[in-house]
Amino acid sequence: MTVSVLPAPRVDRASANASATAWALAARGGDPVAAEHFVRALHGDVLRYVARLSGDPQTAHDLTQDTFARAFDSLHRYEGRASARTWLFSIARRTVADSFRRAAARPRIADTPDWQAAVERAQPCGLPGFDDGLALLALLEALPEERREAFVLTQIVGLSYEETAGFVDCPVGTVRSRVARARAALERLLLETDAPADLAA
Repeated sequence: MTVSVLPAPRVDRASANASATAWALAARGGDPVAAEHFVRALHGDVLRYVARLSGDPQTAHDLTQDTFARAFDSLHRYEGRASARTWLFSIARRTVADSFRRAAARPRIADTPDWQAAVERAQPCGLPGFDDGLALLALLEALPEERREAFVLTQIVGLSYEETAGFVDCPVGTVRSRVARARAALERLLLETDAPADLAA
């Protein structure tokens, strides 16, 4: 099944976000109809987001289901300070990161006598190591929510500034500013934590 990973058309995003947030808060109070509306309102966005973030559209549905399961488990702690969409995206990011951790820890059976060489050949070239990736995720958690979202969407997920602006419903210039400030903050945090220099690249 092919999953579209392009941003959803821009249709009064602010109003849609407000409605989704209201439904999330009502669902927190035990309203099953509100819970259904909450899922319907944000399911498509989360599906596209995790497909882009994971790079694997085939697992996007499972990751989306896991994201909503986690969201409902922690819904009692949601107070609406951030939009439900932003809150849900932060859960989706952790869900994808956890799937990467599980995949990295899972033993694999190789039908080759030299399995070590096979594993080495299968490693992607020119990318930061898994530990560096986890360190980056930890640093991203220290950023303000809006800057973190802009940075992840443009620098990690790979959306253009224009696509991101439509996705988060703000001007392109605002997205550029948030990304620049996020990058500056990450560089400062890297220096403070003595992270590897190549992670900054």
